[in-house]
Amino acid sequence: MKSLYIIKAGSTFATEVARLGDFEEWVRRGLGDAPCPVAVVNAEAGEALPAPERCAGAIVTGSHAMVTDNLPWSVAIERLIRELVAARAPFLGICYGHQLLGRAAGGEVGYHPRGREAGTVSVELTLEGGRDPLFDGIPARFAAHATHAQSVLRLPPGAVHLAFNGFEPNHSFRVGESAWGVQFHPEYTREIMAAYLQDGSAGSGASRKGSGVLGETPFAGRVLTNFASFVCRRF
Repeated sequence: MKSLYIIKAGSTFATEVARLGDFEEWVRRGLGDAPCPVAVVNAEAGEALPAPERCAGAIVTGSHAMVTDNLPWSVAIERLIRELVAARAPFLGICYGHQLLGRAAGGEVGYHPRGREAGTVSVELTLEGGRDPLFDGIPARFAAHATHAQSVLRLPPGAVHLAFNGFEPNHSFRVGESAWGVQFHPEYTREIMAAYLQDGSAGSGASRKGSGVLGETPFAGRVLTNFASFVCRRF
């Protein structure tokens, strides 16, 4: 039987796991009552990735690693993403996963020239984003939690640009009909974002910039429930 796979590309701070849970748990909660089976693969820990034909869909989480480090487990996820896109299997990349999709499909990933974006930020949909099923029920401008030092600096050829803000031009895009990337974190709660703002050390490289504001994000989480609905309609 096929499953919707959450591919774990990292973990949150060790000091916060007991209190907040970890990346895969945040995503699983965000999916809601998905009517299809959900499975987790810890790619960072070396667990075998699923074969594309076993995937009703796949989500790649964020990570404290950097895509440009080209870690073996990360390169393996990138290969799987290419296979999923070729098979037209539903895919959602969150932050690190968004960047992996960007590079896997032929775009460019690297450090953002203005440093780190961190906090509750405003994200704006393009005209295409407003029509895209991933953003169904989400207003044209909405609040989302974000923390990242690297970005998709150049979108893949043929990608559909879906969302942006004044700091990050490529907050979301789509490749083909069913592979999406979001640079922001639809799985974050206010409490999770607060932990990242307080620590400020996720990832490495550029110094933190961006708003540093902490607020509520009543609509951003719909990205996950919309994706789950999309997957399960095809299940």
